[in-house]
Amino acid sequence: MAVTLVIVLVGVGALVWVLNGEDAASTSTSEKGISGLVDYRATTPGGLAATHTPGEVTYPMTPPAGGPHNPQWQNCMGDVYPRKITSEKAVHSLEHGAVWITYDPQRVVASDVEKLAAKVRGVDYMMMSPFPGQGAKISLQAWGYQLAVDSPTDKRIGQFIQKYRLTASLEPGAVCSGGATE
Repeated sequence: MAVTLVIVLVGVGALVWVLNGEDAASTSTSEKGISGLVDYRATTPGGLAATHTPGEVTYPMTPPAGGPHNPQWQNCMGDVYPRKITSEKAVHSLEHGAVWITYDPQRVVASDVEKLAAKVRGVDYMMMSPFPGQGAKISLQAWGYQLAVDSPTDKRIGQFIQKYRLTASLEPGAVCSGGATE
């Protein structure tokens, strides 16, 4: 009887260990979220200051994904800009909850730019622009988050937009219309 009890307890303990291991693995996966995501909210000492400042700002990441910014935001109502926009205005839009897709025009072909633009056009709290010389072919920014990808068909683009558009906002309810349209 004692041997049977020990076997049952060991079996139950093993089952609990396995189930907890599976839960821990799935929790770990969901905590990691999007593969390759950089979480500046967690890694930037002192956080990303959300202050208005005139003039140029030197950001700790390229393209910027948060920090001091221009008092004027960039219009982010599904706008696709043909030229580089002012980073400080784009960062202000991130504060409002926008996702900013950037691409290196020297490394991304026109057909891929159009595929990206199709994800942006007509979608509130979205904007896109070239960002010459950025490290990645394509980069997505939301306040405090950044993701680099090589292809406009990468499924992580949709995951990033779904997860951070509006939800990464430091100013929920702030508008994306009426901003700069340079």
